[in-house]
Amino acid sequence: MNAEVRTIKTPAEQALGVAFARARGTLPGGGAFAVMREDAFRQFDTRGLPHRRVEEWKYTDLRALMRDLYPLAPPADVGARAKAKKAGNLLGDLACRRLVFIDGAFAPDLSDLTPEPGIVIGSMANALSKNDPLVVRHVGKTFATDDVAVALNTALMGDGAVIHISAGATMNRPINLVFTTGSDKPTSAFVRSLVVVEKGAKATIIESHESGDAQVNAALELVVGDEAQVDYIKVTQGRALHVASLLATVGARAHFSSFAFTSDAQLVRNQSFIRFAGEGTKASIGGVSLLRNKDHVDTALLIEHAAGHCESREQFSTVLDGESHGVFQGKIVVKQYAQKTDAKMMTRALLLSDKAEADNKPELEIFADDVVCGHGATAGALDPGLKFYLMSRGIHEKEAEALLIQAFIGKTIEEAASGEIRDSLMIASLKWLHGRS
Repeated sequence: MNAEVRTIKTPAEQALGVAFARARGTLPGGGAFAVMREDAFRQFDTRGLPHRRVEEWKYTDLRALMRDLYPLAPPADVGARAKAKKAGNLLGDLACRRLVFIDGAFAPDLSDLTPEPGIVIGSMANALSKNDPLVVRHVGKTFATDDVAVALNTALMGDGAVIHISAGATMNRPINLVFTTGSDKPTSAFVRSLVVVEKGAKATIIESHESGDAQVNAALELVVGDEAQVDYIKVTQGRALHVASLLATVGARAHFSSFAFTSDAQLVRNQSFIRFAGEGTKASIGGVSLLRNKDHVDTALLIEHAAGHCESREQFSTVLDGESHGVFQGKIVVKQYAQKTDAKMMTRALLLSDKAEADNKPELEIFADDVVCGHGATAGALDPGLKFYLMSRGIHEKEAEALLIQAFIGKTIEEAASGEIRDSLMIASLKWLHGRS
């Protein structure tokens, strides 16, 4: 006798099914995009929300953490728009072009759409509805992954940014994608953005999320052309359940940097899927997470060296206070034909409390035989000797700790960011340090 096995769906999984059934006719894009959505939702429906038995989600059991689904966000009202005008200050007075999104929807009247040679900016919802050739060519095709969170985003993607930077163009200012929640009630949003940087162009893209009580599933597809130079910075702060995916393909002889700064975030999963598809590329990938109370931040990284003679450096630092939980899961995959690869990964955790927890899991998967690769992980407390030295010079205990913490994260920020952005990140770090009790 064979027992029948049935998958029991959680309330959140059931609600997601109902939400997709109700929204499928109103979501932007038809034809191939409608088929893409159906396929993506079928993948989610078969597997459900990721849980601890899924290795990549072992430390962030979304099935347990996401008890129910918040309603999809309605159009922003006057109050939400007024609140959004004050958003985007996570990096202080950094000079940049702001593109504002309220509860996942583009707000052109609050955005800087000043024409700039070689740069085209638009709305993902409009691009999907019009079958924009750039979106048809790239959305859903930048990095092939079976990740369930990405599939769910594809199924329910609403609005976001579409940015096209022509070959050889140079941006006058960084572009800051500001995502904020405006509704006073809990809502959910599924945001999808696309950034295409053509050959030889230079661009700086900043993605900042300031969320209240919300559930956010955001994905950004980034296509970096040959010989291009791209800096991508993601800043996250807020009390939301926030899952974000970066899907990037980098061409030959390019310079690419990615940096994630997270502070005072209740539950965040930042995952990056990055492929080096052309030879001679150099990349710097890093992040700093500042956690306290019961914050939970999970950083997942998959770097695929698919071409030879590429160099990548991955460095992440996490500071944990209170009962916070920091997770780093990083994997470097070197394909058989990616000879002369030079890749190094390092993750460090600084625990300021006996109740804080850090889980570090760096991995290498190498199929080539002429490579230089390595990884490392450390976790520990503040050096009591250094702290005593500073205090013996008349520095107050909290100030001494702040100096040591600042030195701990300073190297990571300096290597991953430059100029005014680096200064803004250091100021944001100091604000977090001053907020320690």
